[in-house]
Amino acid sequence: MTGRLRTGFALLAAAALVVSACSSSSSTPAPAALKIGVVTDVGTITDKNFNQYSYEGAKNAATTLGTTAEFVVPKDASDYTADIQGFVDKSYNVIVTVGFNLGDATIKAAKANPNIWFIAVDVAPCVDATGAPDSTFKCAGDASKLLPKLIGVTFEEDQAGYLAGIVAASVSKTGKIGQLGGINNNPAVVRYLQGFQLGALSYNPKINVQTAFFSTGDLGKAYGDPVYGKTFSTQFIQQQGVDVVFQVAGGTGNGTLDAACAANIVGIGVDVDEYLSYPSADKCIVTSAEKHLSSAVNQTIVAISKGTAAGGVSKFNAANDGIGYSPFHNTSITLPADVQGKLDAALAAMKAGTLKTCTDQCGTWTGQ
Repeated sequence: MTGRLRTGFALLAAAALVVSACSSSSSTPAPAALKIGVVTDVGTITDKNFNQYSYEGAKNAATTLGTTAEFVVPKDASDYTADIQGFVDKSYNVIVTVGFNLGDATIKAAKANPNIWFIAVDVAPCVDATGAPDSTFKCAGDASKLLPKLIGVTFEEDQAGYLAGIVAASVSKTGKIGQLGGINNNPAVVRYLQGFQLGALSYNPKINVQTAFFSTGDLGKAYGDPVYGKTFSTQFIQQQGVDVVFQVAGGTGNGTLDAACAANIVGIGVDVDEYLSYPSADKCIVTSAEKHLSSAVNQTIVAISKGTAAGGVSKFNAANDGIGYSPFHNTSITLPADVQGKLDAALAAMKAGTLKTCTDQCGTWTGQ
């Protein structure tokens, strides 16, 4: 699976986890002694997506700390465990893994190697009472205590979605916009959509936001099928009459962007700057709701070097440069003059903790 699929699976168990347990700074190597390894997902290291930006964060931290960061790109999913073990065997003491697909392999490695720091990007570790991966997602174990050197890097998707919603409402000419998610029981997806809706309403209280999901349980259809995504989205656009569409559905969502371009309406990307990572849809992409992967990985490694890192879930948001929106590369799409000011004000309020960007049932879809 590519980096674009990760939103579809990330944080399925986030609500069940509580951040706690601090690590002992006495066991943290001096910064220059850190050996940093990055195991990406399959694909390339230059994907302008999760792989590239996570590695860039590790490189930036290494430069700051006077050390180096190495990477390996698995040939396929069967290589995850072996590639992680490769860094363990070479005595690396900080190992970064990129995306939900590597979650189970990372948890197992953290359990087997309690003296090594593991950073799982876009993963909220879900474990059973023994600290092993919990495929049932009951998350009976406290990962922060059972695996105190495993850090799950997560993001407040609703904040990024809120910013994208402001942009969507501002460029809509009809006052009717759409949002498409992978599956409605995925908290990360739902948070994006809930934030998007609130952001759009903040710009235009009369905006009409139409919502649909690609599947009720088929993960392949939900997140890994761009052909299906285009067909589904084309029908959605025609039936709902929207002139802007936001997709939170990994590879399937790329089909949404294709459909938006074909319909000559505006598309909004997700997770990374899709104007760069999915250039075939550049003509209709206005912006993307971003997770600042490089910043999050960089900050986490630096915290480890300082002895201030804590096992468990480490959440990134506007306050710590964890989320944002992509630049407006597409000069063919004209934004109203007041948009930048509203985005700046929203970001400032998010950083101050004074702006509500999610519903009271954040992460749970209630059909609103």
